Amino acid sequence: MGNDIKKKIFVLDTNVLIHNPQAMFTFEENTVVIPITVIEEVDNFKKGVDEKGRNARQIGRYLDALREKGSLRDGVKTEKGGIIKVVLSRKVTDTATDILFTDTNDNLIIGTALYIHKKEPDKEVTLVSKDANVRIKADAVGIKASNFETDKINFSELYMGYLKLIVDDATIKKFQKEEFLNNDFGEIYPNQFVMFCKNEDDEDGVVARYSVSNNAIYPLKYYTGQEIFGIKARNIEQTMSFDLLLDPEVKLVSLVGKAGTGKTLIALAAGLNQVVEKNNYKRLIVSRPVSPLGKDIGYLPGSKSDKFNPWMQPIFDNMEILLSSRNEKEDNDNGKIFGKKQPGLNDYLDFGFIELEPLTYIRGRSLPDQYLIVDEAQNLTPHEMKTIITRAGEGTKIVLTGDPYQIDTPYLDSESNGLSISVEKFKQEEIVGHITLTKGERSALADLAAKFF
Repeated sequence: MGNDIKKKIFVLDTNVLIHNPQAMFTFEENTVVIPITVIEEVDNFKKGVDEKGRNARQIGRYLDALREKGSLRDGVKTEKGGIIKVVLSRKVTDTATDILFTDTNDNLIIGTALYIHKKEPDKEVTLVSKDANVRIKADAVGIKASNFETDKINFSELYMGYLKLIVDDATIKKFQKEEFLNNDFGEIYPNQFVMFCKNEDDEDGVVARYSVSNNAIYPLKYYTGQEIFGIKARNIEQTMSFDLLLDPEVKLVSLVGKAGTGKTLIALAAGLNQVVEKNNYKRLIVSRPVSPLGKDIGYLPGSKSDKFNPWMQPIFDNMEILLSSRNEKEDNDNGKIFGKKQPGLNDYLDFGFIELEPLTYIRGRSLPDQYLIVDEAQNLTPHEMKTIITRAGEGTKIVLTGDPYQIDTPYLDSESNGLSISVEKFKQEEIVGHITLTKGERSALADLAAKFF
């Protein structure tokens, strides 16, 4: 009995289950309570074709499977020794006087937690919600509240993908002459870049890359300053990014950076180079979450392509920059001012070199020999990120780009989004590479905006 008293009770908000349907199974030997209001809210989402709708249907399947094992009202035991219950929702009351409005679902969920807290005073009752306002209101009525953070990293210490090493002239000359250096500097992650510098203020050191297979550091092999589909790297961070993007052995590349650092542009340039010029992959697939900035403009008429075009416009803009830059250079190299018609974006789309695909439709697909770019990946939950990466077939390379400070998805932040978590979790893997870009290259004005706002 004494051991039972130590067990805790967790009351789950709807957003926790929609964020991750498996959340109900992550509280080990404790009791998980799901108010009936949560089931009603989940029911409203189940007809959707997006990730929210799929998660809502999965929640129903999980609970129905538990129902077959016993009564959800009394509680069904889980494999980890915990209990999952579905209970009637309760109003928030205090000496028969309502503290909060009782006609809102959030307050009914809070009221349920408060009722259980009063009914079981010897147990610790916690309301788990990803909504900050719900947690604040719960605290105001005397209920312990917490965020659901099984996956969370310290963003201020996010892996950069490169490190600066202060060495003497002799070491740099030895490296440049022998083109390798044994790692005697301590722990370096697979595919991490090293900048050999003479002092802390040196910003133009010798850039190299670590090979974990033989614990040695080598010069860059795949990008040495050449033009990639009409553009060149403008700084060391972009140089390192290109080296990862062009390396066929690195199957997952993540590029994190503020607006204007060039992460999307160089990812597209490398993808077009590998698909159109080198034929190393069958197709370049570009996708992004459908998350509008500001208020949604509602339903859009037309085909899937027509509906998706407003969200893909940033991709179109970058593609046009690359294609116009490359075509202009080819005309100049051939000595022509008006040469034959150069292929445009629509030509590449029609021939199947490029495919623009909403993430909504990517689930269930198998993608072998593709170069897949996922832009604005910071708007993905860890569960959605898993869904996308598991689409990769043999020979496929996935590139994730995004800015964790610009998140448009509710209940995600810079430390709990799928992009930040994938950077930290995959940094030990030999087929994964990452670069955090900090230098703005779009324009002086864009760099100021990204710096001060």
